[in-house]
Amino acid sequence: MKIGILGSGTVARTLAAGFDHHGHDVMLGTRDPAKLESWLGEHPDVSAGSVADAATFGDVIVLAVKGIAAEAVVRAAGEDALSGKVVIDTTNPIADAPPENGVLRFFTGLDESLMERLQAVAPLARFVKSFSCVGAPLMVNPSFEGGPATMFICGNDASARATVHELLDQFGWEIADMGGAEAARAIEPLCILWCIPGFLRNEWSHALKLVR
Repeated sequence: MKIGILGSGTVARTLAAGFDHHGHDVMLGTRDPAKLESWLGEHPDVSAGSVADAATFGDVIVLAVKGIAAEAVVRAAGEDALSGKVVIDTTNPIADAPPENGVLRFFTGLDESLMERLQAVAPLARFVKSFSCVGAPLMVNPSFEGGPATMFICGNDASARATVHELLDQFGWEIADMGGAEAARAIEPLCILWCIPGFLRNEWSHALKLVR
């Protein structure tokens, strides 16, 4: 697939390298492609351009930016470029405030999610929440003593979720499909839970698993 990744931070670069490793064509979209020059030198098959360029390039789009910037980046990508495309939403609504006793603060409430806000900004895009409940170093083919961990996904379009399921299979995840976009109200806060051991005890090498 052609994967357009909106963002250039740690999550964006980790996923770009992962998709490249699995044989996909990848473009990173950023406000300043020049700052990726060194990284691109190590990943010669990955290209870079503007956010709009990456959104136009990709058959599948990955939104990999800070939650506070997510709506602005979706607007910069352009509604026409995103229309009909699968948009993998990795973002979490983390507020610009320090955690309290290891607990992150969100700028959304219990009855809304950031992904639902993004879906409202680009209603013809097919958003799927994914990669939001684990840190970047563990997103691509992680190895755990307890076996494959669970990636929780949701979105309003079943075929879009199936596409993301296929990509997550390549990345070594067990997938738990939670249905429609409203489920993001529960999935996004898993980030809070995942981060607590890290903030309290500097433990960041774990993941979540749904036991059946």
